[in-house]
Amino acid sequence: MKYFLSVLLAGAALLPMQAKAADAPAFNPPPAYDNNSGIYLRGDIGASYLNWGSSTSPWAYVGGAGVGYQFDQNYRADVTYDWTGNYGVAPTGNVSTNMLLANFYYDWKNSSAFTPYVGVGAGYGWEWGNGGAVNDQGVAVGLAAGVSYEMTHNLALDVGYRFHDILGVNQQTPEHQVAVGLRVKF
Repeated sequence: MKYFLSVLLAGAALLPMQAKAADAPAFNPPPAYDNNSGIYLRGDIGASYLNWGSSTSPWAYVGGAGVGYQFDQNYRADVTYDWTGNYGVAPTGNVSTNMLLANFYYDWKNSSAFTPYVGVGAGYGWEWGNGGAVNDQGVAVGLAAGVSYEMTHNLALDVGYRFHDILGVNQQTPEHQVAVGLRVKF
């Protein structure tokens, strides 16, 4: 019985301390890291179809890389360099394209990890030809649409369609591309 009274008195002595703890301001953790803006690097690989009437092999590989900046959750811009492999444009002729584009995108950010986007780009392009196809260069344009999947706060998987063309050249090279890529934010 003596032990029970000792425990009861000790508990009663602690009651005022519990009341003071309840009056203390609540702990507010720091806000979550906001990764809606900043620099990113990107890389893409895929397939490209050249809309060329007499093409013997209209499909080619495409690869590209770029650096960009995410302004907020909806707007971003990047500069990309894209290379497309050899299209067979004649029995012995091949052409490949290279483009340096400044691109601007609008991302439809939502509550899921999937973010649809559209984009437009302009820059300069080069056609490298052989076997009857000629070398040429001119103003390049691009359109893009796709969806990115946010794998982590700093890494996004991107799947999209791109239309590229070099304007004002002797041999038009309108390309339809499907590419998969990664964007790494810093």
